[in-house]
Amino acid sequence: MFQNFEFLHPQFLWLLVLIPILAIWLFLVRKKESATLTVSSLKGFEVKPSTLSKLKPFLHVLRLVALTLLIIALARPRNVSVSKRTKTNKGIDIVMAIDVSASMLARDLKPNRLEALKKVATEFVNQRPNDRIGIVVYAGESFTQTPITSDKRIVRNTISDIKWGQLDGGTAIGMGLGSAVNRLKESKAKSKVIILLTDGVNNTGFVDPKTATELAVGLGIKVYTIGLGTNGTASFPYAKDPRTGKLLFRNSPVEIDEELLQYIAKETEGQYFRATDNTKLKAIYEEINKLEKTEIEEFKYYNYQEKYRLLALLAGLLILIEVLLKNTLFKSFI
Repeated sequence: MFQNFEFLHPQFLWLLVLIPILAIWLFLVRKKESATLTVSSLKGFEVKPSTLSKLKPFLHVLRLVALTLLIIALARPRNVSVSKRTKTNKGIDIVMAIDVSASMLARDLKPNRLEALKKVATEFVNQRPNDRIGIVVYAGESFTQTPITSDKRIVRNTISDIKWGQLDGGTAIGMGLGSAVNRLKESKAKSKVIILLTDGVNNTGFVDPKTATELAVGLGIKVYTIGLGTNGTASFPYAKDPRTGKLLFRNSPVEIDEELLQYIAKETEGQYFRATDNTKLKAIYEEINKLEKTEIEEFKYYNYQEKYRLLALLAGLLILIEVLLKNTLFKSFI
């Protein structure tokens, strides 16, 4: 009820402490306001209690109420309604290029690299409500899993459905980057960003990574590159058990072409990150989220409904009633 109610000058409300003091004073001096006649004896006079005399203190009540209303009116009570309008400048178009080669099943991140990435990438999408996001996956070849869209539900479902084995073996970084650039070439967004993640080296594909980088530079696309994998060795899948069909794992050296990833990031004015565990991977996406922000302006419109006028009118009416009663009904009685 009082959620949007306020006083413009609340300091005047301190004057209300004078009301009880004034009430006590009027009570103490009430007898001095009536005319008195001193006689030696009241014998012979018939004394009848006067109803009008009992009502005379009502004039003081009117005065106190009027004074209270005037003090509240001075504090300027009012209702405030606030309407908001949000203006979002041209947002950011982001394409996440995700390596889905067999090495993404390595278990140096828990439960494996791919599942760890899917969790962090979903959190990243949830933090970008005003941007459009697309998903490109690549291994020995690449394709667009989801075009750039503002529907975050579709993007989240796409990330959740990413699985190993969708594409031929190998790691075609150039093709993954090229497909992501192709998704953004028609974009009119204020900022265009690619987040390129891989855990290996470019060992296949017919698009050279440096050529794809030049295309990104020409289109004003910023590329953040992420090398995913621990330092040293990790447990990689190397074959399937012919009897159970389950993947077999063995420890192998982790090889990431950090020089290439650093080159791509530098040329496109992005940054290179190395994620060696789940915590660092999450921190990297949080850092990218801070680096790339959509500008949002919020406009607030205030509508004030002043309440002091009614209070002032009521106070004036009470004072008028008091004056009329004092000079008519209560004027001549003792």
